[in-house]
Amino acid sequence: MSEMLTVIAHARAKPGKEAQAREILQALVAPTRLEEGCIDYDLHQSADDPSSFVFYENWTSPAALEAHARSPHITHFRGICAESLLEPPVLSRWRLLKAPLGIG
Repeated sequence: MSEMLTVIAHARAKPGKEAQAREILQALVAPTRLEEGCIDYDLHQSADDPSSFVFYENWTSPAALEAHARSPHITHFRGICAESLLEPPVLSRWRLLKAPLGIG
């Protein structure tokens, strides 16, 4: 069995496009949560900077994440994101480090 993969994706809206960016990013949540291998997929907007968004995602495997990247809704998003985002989201991949037995 593959190890869970966490992705943190940062996106920044163009000035004055925060509401439009929020709308197109929120449109990704429901279809992504239905994808095989999606454990969770949550969008956050900064409480201090409304132009800053973060997706916190957990996937059952790198293969599930790769399938997500090829999904119709992500393909569509790539075609429209330049309208409201300064640049495409910046993704980083993470693995959970579990505490050794007897600690934590």
